[in-house]
Order: sequence, then C-alpha cells, then structure tokens
Amino acid sequence: MNHPWIVYLTAYLSVRIHRARTAPTRGASAVEWVIITAIIAGVALGLATLIKTLVEQKQSEIQGNFGGGGGGGNP
Repeated sequence: MNHPWIVYLTAYLSVRIHRARTAPTRGASAVEWVIITAIIAGVALGLATLIKTLVEQKQSEIQGNFGGGGGGGNP
C-alpha cells in the first residue's frame, strides 16, 4: 500500500471528498427542480383548462345568439 500511485490517489480522493462535504450549496438540487417544474406544469395545465372552458362557453353563447349557426346558405 505504499505504492506512489495509491498514496497519490488516496490523498486526491480525500481532498475531493473533503471539498464536496464542506462546499457551500449553490443553486437548487435535482429534487427542487422537479418540484418547481411540477408546480409550473400544474399551473399551465390549470390555465389551459380554464381558457378552454371559457372559449367553449363563449362558443355556446355565440351559437345561441345566431340560432345555432349557419345552414350552409341553402334556403
């Protein structure tokens, strides 16, 4: 175990592990990104459903005002 490569590798890994454990956290973790993405997707889906419902209501209102739409121009 006194081979220079093993000593070097052990020291290198020790330093890397120490840096990883003591490094300040920067940015969001993967779990936080998943939660944020899920929230944004949920809001987008809710807005799409709301817009679809409002458009369908206006469509029904317009069709009711015009007697159900055109008959293709045939008398």
